Amino acid sequence: MTRIAALGVVAAVAGVALYELPASPFDHQDGPGRPVAHSSANPDDTTGKDSPDGTGAQAPGAQDPGAQAPGAQDPDAQDPADQNPSDQNPSDQDPSDQNPSDQNPSDQNPSDQNPSDQNPSHQASTKTSASTPTDGVVPVTYPIRGTVSYSVLPGDPATIGSSGQLMRFQIAIEGGIQGVDGPAFAKFVRKTYGAPQGWTAAGQWRFRQVGPGQNANFKLLLVTPETRDILCGGGPDRYTSCRIGDNVVLNVARWAHAVPNYGASLTAYRQYMVNHETGHRLGNHHELCPGPGQPAPVMEQQTLGLHGCVANSWPYLNGTRYKGRPGQYNDPAPTN
Repeated sequence: MTRIAALGVVAAVAGVALYELPASPFDHQDGPGRPVAHSSANPDDTTGKDSPDGTGAQAPGAQDPGAQAPGAQDPDAQDPADQNPSDQNPSDQDPSDQNPSDQNPSDQNPSDQNPSDQNPSHQASTKTSASTPTDGVVPVTYPIRGTVSYSVLPGDPATIGSSGQLMRFQIAIEGGIQGVDGPAFAKFVRKTYGAPQGWTAAGQWRFRQVGPGQNANFKLLLVTPETRDILCGGGPDRYTSCRIGDNVVLNVARWAHAVPNYGASLTAYRQYMVNHETGHRLGNHHELCPGPGQPAPVMEQQTLGLHGCVANSWPYLNGTRYKGRPGQYNDPAPTN
């Protein structure tokens, strides 16, 4: 009887369990359903469905190529390192605004400035012309003594002047002189001879520049200060120019710097140099100042002093040969 009662209890419990099961294994009522496994977020994507596990799921630890790795930012999001460097990194901004060492070296670094202005030993061995960087002229530099050898420039076939005695001349520049353009120098001399106030003005003289190996009546030489002394003689000078025999000797120091207190431009002084020394070769001697405020005769020693006259580069003024009384002043040449 007791065994029968126990079987009745078991049957009752089984009946209750069967009552709790759903009518179909696919009927979950309101309970959560099993998620469907896909290798892609797109349910229509069949990629990977033939994988060995039959699910197309990725291997553990592997991520979807379209998904970001943990800790990685969206590649479309802006990386500070990829932003405009001028907005983000002060060291990458315009160097002229941020870094003084990158500014104009002539404004910042004295060692990069003109060596003739910075290095006393350079000053001792060379000179620099009076021209400035703003006038576009290449500075003329030279040693105190050059090579004492000369480069004769090519000739020019044109005859300067319309009548008068023909004077053939060569032009030569001593080795060691830098910054003098040979063709430009020769053109300057020819233009000076042929100017309306120059030595050709009265029809007494004509000039023609000849080249190396050609016969010349005189040679115009641009030389260094010590070479000037070698050629001109008469004791140490280094300052003035001269004419000695058939050599018209121009001192490059005066060509580059003119003289203090001359009262006219460097170009005007160069014209005076050429005309004064060539005037000696043409047979003219030194002359004196006619009076205070008057133009200095071209044959006055204007390099050493004007004595009340004003600078003048030309032998002719207003079509007339302009002269002073014969003579010269006892002016010493500066020692520097």
